Order: sequence, then structure tokens, then C-alpha cells
Amino acid sequence: MAATLKLEIVTPEGVTCSETVEMVTLPGVEGEMGIYPMHVPLVTEIVPGEIVVRRDGADHYLAVGPGFVEITADRVAVLTDMALRADDLDEKKAEQARRAAESRLKDRLGEGDAATVNAAIVRSIEHLRGRRRSRK
Repeated sequence: MAATLKLEIVTPEGVTCSETVEMVTLPGVEGEMGIYPMHVPLVTEIVPGEIVVRRDGADHYLAVGPGFVEITADRVAVLTDMALRADDLDEKKAEQARRAAESRLKDRLGEGDAATVNAAIVRSIEHLRGRRRSRK
């Protein structure tokens, strides 16, 4: 049997994902990270983006927010504020959220508000990317 990893993704709402996988690609602060079984132990930060999960020879996609990941030889544990499977995304709602956030950004906002709006735009774009990629 080929070596595998246990992938666990936890959000404030609960466990989003708990499954055995062949490989995980994460959006790290210094770029994309490919995690295979027997990876060296690592704790690092992830940025909003897309997690690619290889399971049964096929790639599956999740949109994630910022967070942290703990990697061991046989486990990848992600703690994030948001994780959505590409199949669960509503493309129309994500596009509306992106447009609304961009229009708010055009208004004069304080620094804190601008950061919140930028984060909303990033999340909406990642939702759209994941949804569009899952259709290919």
C-alpha cells in the first residue's frame, strides 16, 4: 500500500475535512508547498488561497482563508477561519461578494476597513477560482 497522509482541516464551525490523502498542496506565506508522506515536521502560516488534495489519483480543491498548518510525517493539520470545498461554492454569490467588496473599496475607507474589504475580495476570488477549476 502506498504511503498516505491524514488531512484534517478545522475552522471555527468545526472539522471541515478529515480524510486520508496521497498529497496536499498548501498556499504558504512563502509560496505553494507540496506535502507528501514522510515530510519533515513543520509548523507554518498559510495565506488565503487554494488547497489541492490528491486522493485516489484525482485532485480535489478547497478554498481556504488565512491560518496555520502543522505537518508531520503522516499528518497535515490545518487551522483556518474558512475552508470550503469547490463543489460547495456558489459562484453567483462569490461573484456578487467580489463586486460588492470592490465597490466598497472605491469609497474612502479607513485603514482597518480597507484591510477587511481586501480580505473579502481575496476570499471571493479564491471561491471563484476553486469553483471554476472544479468544472474543468
